[in-house]
Amino acid sequence: MSSRPAERPTVDVHAHILLPALQQLVAEADPKGFGAQQALEVRRNGPESMAASGKMIKERWPQLTDLDRRLADMDAQGVDVQLVSPSPSHFYYFAGEELALQLARAANQAVRDFVDLAPERLNGLGLVPLQHPALMVEALEHAVLECGLLGVEIGSFAATPGDPERSTVELSDARLEPFWHRAEELGVLVFLHPFGCSLDERLDRFYLANTVSQPAENAVALSHLIFGGVLDRHPALKVLAAHGGGYLPTTLGRSDRAWRVRPEAHGCAQPPSSYLKKLYFDSLVHSPAELRALVAAAGPEQVLLGSDYPFDMGSEDPVGEVRAAALAAESADRVLAGNAAALGITPASVLTAHRTA
Repeated sequence: MSSRPAERPTVDVHAHILLPALQQLVAEADPKGFGAQQALEVRRNGPESMAASGKMIKERWPQLTDLDRRLADMDAQGVDVQLVSPSPSHFYYFAGEELALQLARAANQAVRDFVDLAPERLNGLGLVPLQHPALMVEALEHAVLECGLLGVEIGSFAATPGDPERSTVELSDARLEPFWHRAEELGVLVFLHPFGCSLDERLDRFYLANTVSQPAENAVALSHLIFGGVLDRHPALKVLAAHGGGYLPTTLGRSDRAWRVRPEAHGCAQPPSSYLKKLYFDSLVHSPAELRALVAAAGPEQVLLGSDYPFDMGSEDPVGEVRAAALAAESADRVLAGNAAALGITPASVLTAHRTA
């Protein structure tokens, strides 16, 4: 545990767990859909990256599934609390309605069960079926009201491989309005974490399916939220973008220009860059200069510590990387602890005690 006062623990908002039973459930319930999704991942990533990723998952299996190893790593990193979410590989956006809701509920309960193993150190986020907007509120309420999680994790878009009849769902889709409304009403966190990229085979070598895909998908998804007016209609919505928000936060000049001169880009009330103050970002940008730029663009009150534990594209020393950015002391404290506290990201045991007091 860090030396930070108990009321302001160091909080990592971007950490994952793997749910093997969930994968087994979907593979048995929809082998055709699961197979199509796996084939798509092979095309998107290419053979070299698939082999390297398979080896990485095997090596890091204990971190993804074993509580004692996780807690030991948190101690070594100086992290007091992790906000855990399912690996994005568990989105399964190809699933039909009945299965999709079953998967969301199973994931939510599995995260709750994992959190309950160490409620003084963990809290969690659940899943919602983005491919079925009409079911998202029900899944959100299950995650938050029934399982006591702090919110949900969603991808940057939802599309079903090989199924032209099922439309792609973008975050600006009008069908998501009830979900955004309920998330805002409940005051919960929506964690935006891309998985997969519509550029597909163009990124199938050099691990571009991760290094280019993730920041590009963040930029596209956040642009849908901004230009689609979602943040105007739901000003209290708490959206946290993984990987520092990708390419968007420090390259909004072109978006502001389009907002000024193009009528079709005028769906939001204010210049796009102004919405950075309405969004939250994790600190995982892998560069001190880029973290300083993110804090300068969004403001120190909008950035929170994130590690992407335990994947190889994450950080083994997330606190050290924030320190390496040489932010002002107050800004660094906000990133490490203060912003999480302001958002109510606390250990499950604290929330339980509060609710029963």
